[in-house]
Amino acid sequence: MDGNLSQRPPRQEGIRIIPIPGIPLVRPGDDLAALIIEAADTAGPSLQSGDILVIAQKIVSKAEGRLLRLADVRPGEDALRLAQETGKDARVVQAVLDDSRAVVRAREGVLIVEQSSGWVCAHGGLDHSNVAPEEDETVALLPADADASAAALRGRILEETGATVAVLISDSHGRPWKMGTVGVCIGCAGLPALWDQRGLTDLFGYELVASEECIIDELCAAATLVMGQSSEGRPAAIIRGYSRPDAADAPARSIQRPAEKDLFR
Repeated sequence: MDGNLSQRPPRQEGIRIIPIPGIPLVRPGDDLAALIIEAADTAGPSLQSGDILVIAQKIVSKAEGRLLRLADVRPGEDALRLAQETGKDARVVQAVLDDSRAVVRAREGVLIVEQSSGWVCAHGGLDHSNVAPEEDETVALLPADADASAAALRGRILEETGATVAVLISDSHGRPWKMGTVGVCIGCAGLPALWDQRGLTDLFGYELVASEECIIDELCAAATLVMGQSSEGRPAAIIRGYSRPDAADAPARSIQRPAEKDLFR
């Protein structure tokens, strides 16, 4: 089988989740790694090897210029039809369609798509929140390739500080069967995305046959508790003390369930 018979769970003695305050409002073209390093050094503690740095998607999108002025959007026929069906701004609908592969669900108040990076989420991750007030007709799109963004930030941090950290880019997604949003990972560098526990045994010696733990989503959800999702102004956090499983690093896109294995789409 595909299990890991020789693998044993890492011993978790406890972790710390440390928000990084003082990161300024991010603008297109900003050196995001430098801003985070400076804020961490100022507030303490500084980044060190073994840390996991969780960064909110919004500031990554801003730094990469993934912003769109709605005044520049011209809705087409499909967008106008979906806008009427969902009750949404036709310009927003067009922007979502332009950054999507397919519409998954559309009804009053709801537009769920498969975004161009493969994430199935409401509005393709497009968001108005926490964009500067003078840009209230501007929306932020998800990074074009959040895994590449995470890898680039990881490299810059190593270059500037000498610290080998893992970088996770988090977003807030809803769930089809539960109310409320949770922090999830859309970009990963320096960690396994999934921990395959098949072949391990439970307390009574029963061999696990279907256990895969999405550790990057769990870490992003934990970090979101201290980062917040509204006016907290803490778009990054350090997770310290996590003992990673002995598994190969993988990008966040590796957790996307293939359409042919999706029983609900």
